[in-house]
Amino acid sequence: MGKLRRTYARIATIDGIWYESGGERMENILELKDVCKTYPNSDFKLDDITFSVPTGSIVGFIGENGAGKTTTMGTVLGTLKKDSGSIKLFGKNITANDIAQKEKVGAVFDAMNFSENLNVKQLANVMRHIYKQWDEERFFQYVRQFSLPVKTNIQGFSRGMSMKLSIAVALSHDAKLLMLDEATAGLDPVAREEILDLLLEYVSNGERAIFLSSHITSDIEKIADELIFIKKGRIMLRVHRNELLQKYAIIVCKPNEYKHIDHQSIVVYRQKGDVMEVLVSNKHNLPSSMKTIPVSIDDVSLLIMKGEHNERSFA
Repeated sequence: MGKLRRTYARIATIDGIWYESGGERMENILELKDVCKTYPNSDFKLDDITFSVPTGSIVGFIGENGAGKTTTMGTVLGTLKKDSGSIKLFGKNITANDIAQKEKVGAVFDAMNFSENLNVKQLANVMRHIYKQWDEERFFQYVRQFSLPVKTNIQGFSRGMSMKLSIAVALSHDAKLLMLDEATAGLDPVAREEILDLLLEYVSNGERAIFLSSHITSDIEKIADELIFIKKGRIMLRVHRNELLQKYAIIVCKPNEYKHIDHQSIVVYRQKGDVMEVLVSNKHNLPSSMKTIPVSIDDVSLLIMKGEHNERSFA
């Protein structure tokens, strides 16, 4: 892939807001602050979810099934009602009746929500009456690009074809924010690469953004600028992709060696038999005797999901 890799001057987050190296605040397309959501007769809850999605960025949302990814997206889209906290789209608080704001968001979930009795041509006619900014010419460009049959009922589509159709719709009504929940699931490697290239192209003008969840961490590693790890309804880590790959490391050590690691740099740890696996946020601050393992997003995700979170580290 790699034909559209972007570079940015963003170097840090303060309270979840991206800043450039010069210190100027960047506009965020989406901001969540202390969002909570509970369910009756369930122990699960979203617990003070805080993060932002800057304009021009792709933010990867990573967590296992049941971690809260879909619930978080539902509170943003209004399909679920939050208990507390604030959600801003394009700098404005979301209201239930703000159709104009919501039309600027394109959403793709792991299950297609279109009537299966329609074919692609009929679906286009329906979308024309739903979205004021519907671009039918662009839609059929994507249909041709994805080799989707126009006259076959959607109920005969494979999972991969259904995902492509959902993405084609989301990209065809001038959405400024794409929210994709497992959008590449069910696609073969060639189709996934095609979609990833398309997503990079979508944000290349610097005026849009993508919030993307996926179990396929290699997809997120290829295109995301920022990574957000969620576990049991809590944000465990927010970090820039390049910072994670360049500064973070995993250490395998004995319990007595663990005591010599700077506690502030420990993000998460896990004991396996007589050794410990530790994710640290600054490998350059470690004792010289300690050996580190280069991290991948998959390694970090696994350790965060299976390990114990250090409450004193930044999340």
